Amino acid sequence: MEIIAYLASVLIGLSLGLIGGGGSILTVPVMVYLFGITPLLATSYSLFIVGSTSLLGGYQHWKKGLVNGKAVLYFGLSSIVTVFMVRKYLLPLIPSHLFSIAGFTVTTNLVTMLLFAILMVAAALSMIRENLSNPVNPSATSGRAVKLLLYGVGIGLATALLGAGGGFLLIPVLVMLLGLTMKEAVGTSLMIIALNSLIGFAGDLGHHQIDWFFLLKITAIAILGLLLGLYVSRNIDGGKLKKAFGWFVLLMGVFIIITELMPIF
Repeated sequence: MEIIAYLASVLIGLSLGLIGGGGSILTVPVMVYLFGITPLLATSYSLFIVGSTSLLGGYQHWKKGLVNGKAVLYFGLSSIVTVFMVRKYLLPLIPSHLFSIAGFTVTTNLVTMLLFAILMVAAALSMIRENLSNPVNPSATSGRAVKLLLYGVGIGLATALLGAGGGFLLIPVLVMLLGLTMKEAVGTSLMIIALNSLIGFAGDLGHHQIDWFFLLKITAIAILGLLLGLYVSRNIDGGKLKKAFGWFVLLMGVFIIITELMPIF
């Protein structure tokens, strides 16, 4: 099982390198089901692992001129503040046991995993269905700063509550609203994910006992996957790869829902 867990950690970085997202979709299930970490701590670890890995990937794209500073600024203004405030001040107030129904106790861990699974299914359907091959004219998207800021808040909430970087949500927005090319969207997405995730993790410091050796080890493995993904992405059709990854995420999401709800029935 441990070998499978480490191999899965490579996939975290691999997905970020290939499609600019999906790392956090894998990280939390890997932490919970393969390493046996509690869901809340898993979301915290996910923020650090995905944030660090995305930062390196974003830097590689920035060197090639494939990071849009305007998009990073607009999303950053709203999403980073949202992530930090929720992780620092809201999450510590949520009790571990929420309520009971017919003798069954609904816990924060259960709700976290179910919400994460729902997010996985939604993300998977988005990756399977979307067609981003024909981006709009950038001039047609001017004057949409407010809309971008609101998207930033939404992505910030997803990042804060579930440890999800939001790359699968970011890329369609970057392409459709700002008219970025797919390569620019991937690079910009990685940079935004990095800022959101690392700021969110900073908000967690003091609330969790962090196993730094384990965390840095998994992060290093994920970074190796990222570098492999960046290399392989030069010769692979990103659209087809994204759809295949979407089906994989869909199956994982359904698996988590069944696993978490099984004790109820």
